[in-house]
Amino acid sequence: MSELPKSLEEAIAQSRTATQAALADGHTRLQVEFVFPELKTMLVAADFLPMFAEYDSRLKIFFADAGAAALARREWADTPYKIEDIGTGRATAVGSKIRTEDEIFLFVTPTSVEVPQMEKLCQEIGDRPIVLLNPHLEDFGIVGIGYAARQIRQRFIGTIESSYYLRPVDDQTAVFHCYPGQWEIWVETNDEYQKIAELPKKPSGEELDLILMKGQPQTATNNATPGKKPGVFKSLQRFLKALSS
Repeated sequence: MSELPKSLEEAIAQSRTATQAALADGHTRLQVEFVFPELKTMLVAADFLPMFAEYDSRLKIFFADAGAAALARREWADTPYKIEDIGTGRATAVGSKIRTEDEIFLFVTPTSVEVPQMEKLCQEIGDRPIVLLNPHLEDFGIVGIGYAARQIRQRFIGTIESSYYLRPVDDQTAVFHCYPGQWEIWVETNDEYQKIAELPKKPSGEELDLILMKGQPQTATNNATPGKKPGVFKSLQRFLKALSS
């Protein structure tokens, strides 16, 4: 059972282990989410990449646009991974970006704008595994408010499973998921963090509000013991502020 991490570094290490376990169990459409507005994507991605070391040049990394892909090629010039962008060449055959020798795919911070193109790429990818790192796919207000665009996004999002999720709701509350564990709600009480709920799926806003109002341990099986962890989320917030400064 994973504990709430003490730092972003520990969280990324947890996410690598969780994602490797999910892949080993046969899950092929995964996402990893660190829901912090302060995060610098390239730093997180660089720390996440070691989990793909065994794939060498058989890993293909997709960024949302040509600028981000070019930056990654410069910063990661010494790595063997292939780097592409999702958005370039929309009029060309999508399959030209997918090669038979590609074994696994990492999409770094894709947004709802790229979902139609990602869906086409994934059709070419087939059963090979993909991992989405910090995707922003559910903001329907960005583009394509029409019915067809919403259907594409909902269809694509429905194929993705979470292997890791960490989100501070506020200074006292966190939502945490680490495969193969359940979704957990942690709340600070007297400088300690207590796990007050375990759920089989990601809680909605209303479900989260209800759990926090009740403030009582709730589990899917009604037999889990709440755990405590001193001051971890304050440490994590300090770490993030230092990282983003």
